[in-house]
Amino acid sequence: MHYDISTCYVPHNVSNTLYHSHFSWLSVFVYSQDPSLQKVGGGRKKTVSFSSMPSEKKVSSAADCLAFMQGGCELKKIRPSSRVYLRFYTLDQDLSCLRWEPSKKDGDRARLDVSSIREVRTGKSTETFLHSGHVSEHLAEEAAFSILHGDEYQSLDLVAFSADVANIWVTGLRYLLGGKMRSEWLAVEFAQVDEDGYGIVSEDVAVATICKLCPGIKEAKVRLRFKEIQRSKEKLTSHVTHEEFQEAYCELCTRPDVYFLMVQLSKDRECLDPQDLRLFLETEQGLSLATTEGCWDLLRRYEPSAQGRERGLLGLDGFTCYLQSSECQLLDPEHLGVCQDMNMPLSHYYISTSYRSYLLEDQVHGRADLGGLIKALQSGCRCVELGVTDGPDGEPILGVNYGPDISRHHLHHHHHTPVTIRSALEVVNKYAFLTSHYPLLIYLCQRCSPAQQCTMAQHLKKVFGSRLYTPEALPVCLGGRATTLPSPEQLKGRILIVGRKLSPEHEGSDGEVSEEDEEIGGGGHKQGHTPMPPELPYWTLCSLGEGEASRVTTESPEDLVMFTKRTLTRVRPSSVRLDSSNPNPQGYWKGGFQLVALNQQTPGAMLDLHRGRFSQNGGCGYVLRPAVMRDEVSYFSAHTQGCVPGVPPQTLRIKVISAHNLPKPLGSGTKGEVIDPYVVLELHGVPADCAEQRTRTAAQNQDDPLFDETFEFQVNMPELALLRFVVLDEDYIGDDFIGQYSVAFECLQPGYRNVPLLGIAGGLLPHTSLFVHVAITNRRGGGKAQRRGLSVRKVGKRGREYVTLRHTGVKVVDETFKLASTSLKEATDLRENAQSATSSFKEQCGLPAVAKLKQCIQSLTTRLQSPEGTMGANMVLKEGYPCLEPLVNLSEPTRKLLSAYDTMIAAQKQLIENADAIQERIAMVQKEGMDFHEDLSRLGEKEGLKGRKLSKAVESFTWNITVLKGQSDLLRGAKMDTLDALRQLALACEACGLTSSSNSSSSNFSTAELHYSSQPLSGC
Repeated sequence: MHYDISTCYVPHNVSNTLYHSHFSWLSVFVYSQDPSLQKVGGGRKKTVSFSSMPSEKKVSSAADCLAFMQGGCELKKIRPSSRVYLRFYTLDQDLSCLRWEPSKKDGDRARLDVSSIREVRTGKSTETFLHSGHVSEHLAEEAAFSILHGDEYQSLDLVAFSADVANIWVTGLRYLLGGKMRSEWLAVEFAQVDEDGYGIVSEDVAVATICKLCPGIKEAKVRLRFKEIQRSKEKLTSHVTHEEFQEAYCELCTRPDVYFLMVQLSKDRECLDPQDLRLFLETEQGLSLATTEGCWDLLRRYEPSAQGRERGLLGLDGFTCYLQSSECQLLDPEHLGVCQDMNMPLSHYYISTSYRSYLLEDQVHGRADLGGLIKALQSGCRCVELGVTDGPDGEPILGVNYGPDISRHHLHHHHHTPVTIRSALEVVNKYAFLTSHYPLLIYLCQRCSPAQQCTMAQHLKKVFGSRLYTPEALPVCLGGRATTLPSPEQLKGRILIVGRKLSPEHEGSDGEVSEEDEEIGGGGHKQGHTPMPPELPYWTLCSLGEGEASRVTTESPEDLVMFTKRTLTRVRPSSVRLDSSNPNPQGYWKGGFQLVALNQQTPGAMLDLHRGRFSQNGGCGYVLRPAVMRDEVSYFSAHTQGCVPGVPPQTLRIKVISAHNLPKPLGSGTKGEVIDPYVVLELHGVPADCAEQRTRTAAQNQDDPLFDETFEFQVNMPELALLRFVVLDEDYIGDDFIGQYSVAFECLQPGYRNVPLLGIAGGLLPHTSLFVHVAITNRRGGGKAQRRGLSVRKVGKRGREYVTLRHTGVKVVDETFKLASTSLKEATDLRENAQSATSSFKEQCGLPAVAKLKQCIQSLTTRLQSPEGTMGANMVLKEGYPCLEPLVNLSEPTRKLLSAYDTMIAAQKQLIENADAIQERIAMVQKEGMDFHEDLSRLGEKEGLKGRKLSKAVESFTWNITVLKGQSDLLRGAKMDTLDALRQLALACEACGLTSSSNSSSSNFSTAELHYSSQPLSGC
């Protein structure tokens, strides 16, 4: 459900009226034959209509409904005794109560105060209707409604002479329940600060109260509005009346974007009942498991008015509060905690790494300070670097290891007290596991004499004690081979020391690390140096400077990914970055590097991306790398310009609706300056995914601009993609930074979401956010337990490079892969036919591709319903599939819609019934192909392949294996999504009244639901 702010704009004077729930009443007089409109005692007939009633005026707003109710009409009143009375009902001009006549009661008793109404129900659902026997059977369901009132929820049960008239009364009454809630709530809040009870408070008290009720609003903005009110009324006093307080609050604290969204969701009311809220959560927010009980709980938590909580209504302020809450944030709450498998080898994870965070100024001359080290550990870093050099009195000190002469000159120049390594280790030990319990790596770059090396070793053992990990302390022989690194779960609470181990030929030397050795880092191999001992190859960590790392990523991307599957690899900033700036970590993550060391003390875009990456697993400092970087045989290149083998691209659509409480950029003046904000959306990932788009500039729009602009991105590798929002203030000299937010693509939640903005240093900007709508089509499971629904992206039969098998040049291998060609085509056809059929059905319903199937059924129901309220089709279960059978002759457009529904069900049935067999055939070829893996080079040489041709054969082989695995996983996921879609369809049909008791649909549906959720899936 998308809406366009520009088309919903309400002029200030109109919006102010709407927010106060007052109307300029328009009585509409038309002629009708409806007997319910004949006023007792004679008079003119009058009516207004939603759709089918013959009239000269249609009801188009809640104001029209209230005007009609004030004019009054006849309704049938049903008593518990099953008696039916004809009464003429009216709404008082002040909207305070309902009255009816004739009545044996006097005028004061033949009334119902609107304030006592608790709920308005449609249909015949109360005890009175249910126990009225044959009387109820002759009353139209669609024309019946009940008003529950009083503390004991007594019911006033009424039946109109048409569904349209009933709809008018239900809409008007529900509007009154919502519209008055705000006024009464504000009246209560005002009375609490009106100590004298005179109906006036001081300006300071009024300003403070509004700031309390609307967190984030600027005090100066509220005070300015009260000054304007005083000037307009030519008041000599600054005291604020109750009416002025409400006027200021409604004008300043009503968000137009939320207001118009609520009006759409609630059918022109200013409140949502639990049913409205559940529909919103299901169809927009992607919460298919939302329940009515959960909606009640949500309502009680966010609705500020006691009246709303009691009646089960969420008003405009409560809805705004909900949309601004953490429950509606862009980041999926599943990722706030550790949500990934932590039992894989360390080399399968990205690891949050800091670089010389203990230096305050720059990488060369900066002095050591423990504050930066503490911040790095508190932010979740799991690898910290410590530079150690000889210190006075035989005690090693923390500092840059550029030699004793430079270090001594450095100390003398700055005249500061050196930080001993002992104190640094004690700080590390204190903060090591406060943020994350997973292993901490300490990367030691030491240039110490043998004596001080011994001292440092003693400190390490004494300070860390049992936390210090040694290979003998924990068995790591996974799978019977001591060639695999232990997992983060196995190493929980352990500290690992990373440093260069001298080869046997250097034993007895002073153990200093040369400049050349440092460039390679702790344990990395370089030509001319003796390799690590063969018994511990899995503990090798290779460290490269950013220049060398970029060269390897460019020249040998596939080999690099293969290398990092077993070996930890680290990238550090270039030594020429004297200002402690950072390289772009995304360029190295996509190459496979697990540890990209950043200066955590230097804010900026690079550190923003780093934080966004590691927020996707609870901030624990470890994030699982994509499967193509972990699988033994898989194809991936860091320079992918097109599709990724085995998987289709996804489409991300983001509507930037508005921004709220934007502060002025740091350093700007405090007076006489407004900001001209705009939003930049950056997508970071593989080269094919990288893109940047921006909104228009909201000139002179100060701190709450409306944008209402939609952007679309294609995402080929979602596991590596990061989305960054940047808000800037446009200026002719240079655009100033206001705030940003970075998030991993896998963490995005669909629907209407708030995006909390962070400042330049990474701290949260209080009450500052963007309001956006997110939709992802063709979304895959992404390893999550919860699936969001069947993908509906239209896919053509062409452009299937991602499922095309490549020729290896090895005959026996190519013949094996050839066996899967037909199955791959069938698998792709099954998925794309189901997707296209679903998309066509949505289009026939007049809904966008991102709409939910429940919305489609609701749209279909309105077309199948006759003026009398009967349905033109009925849902029946055929072989466990929800089919719609026409009951009457339908119009041509409706028949086409039902035909599109049948086509969709047929395509889904084909997918469900054939997926397992096709997937098994694909898996079998994949297994047979893997049998050639160990001997592939020998087989290639036997075929005469050498050098580049042999490398190409290996590359094509890994491509084919990746395609087979990807298609197998996609088909399994598509079947699960389709089963869930069928269940949602059946539930929606039942909820919309497309089932009947005559065919025992309730019992059949229970069986169907069990059938949908329990079908076995091969490979699961």
